[in-house]
Amino acid sequence: PAVTWALFLDRRISVVRFILFIVAQFIGGFAGAGALYGLGSHKQVHDDIKGGNAYNTDFTSTGAAFALEGLGTMFLVLTILCTIHEKRGHAPSYLQPFRYWYRYPRHTHLLIPYTNCGINPVRGVVWNIVIGQASYQTLVYLFAPFVGAGIAVPLFHFILRPC
Repeated sequence: PAVTWALFLDRRISVVRFILFIVAQFIGGFAGAGALYGLGSHKQVHDDIKGGNAYNTDFTSTGAAFALEGLGTMFLVLTILCTIHEKRGHAPSYLQPFRYWYRYPRHTHLLIPYTNCGINPVRGVVWNIVIGQASYQTLVYLFAPFVGAGIAVPLFHFILRPC
């Protein structure tokens, strides 16, 4: 949903598509999480997959977690916007996913120790809701990626796009 939000802000998709994509992503997330939760006994699934996304409050404050999730999403969205920018010589091709594949593990490895790397509102929120562990930390995973994506679009237009 954060990338969808960025594409909407960048005027690449309409408001109708934006709403449909967001709804479809959350429905798919709930369907997948529900299927995973229903595969085994609830105790077994809960023990095998400890909780959902939650940051360790011993060394990561809520503000720091929000900032890290926002920055992680911002860099992800900047990678995608630069990858799909036609005027920079990046015409649509089969190689575009490789740029994303190359960058994504770096974002993930940097954020996992601090926030478990939610950078996707569906990934960060849905499992917490399905297993009944939604808390104030869940709001970080819901809102920070949208803020990060919202910052990435003007950054792209005013700094990276003119290059």
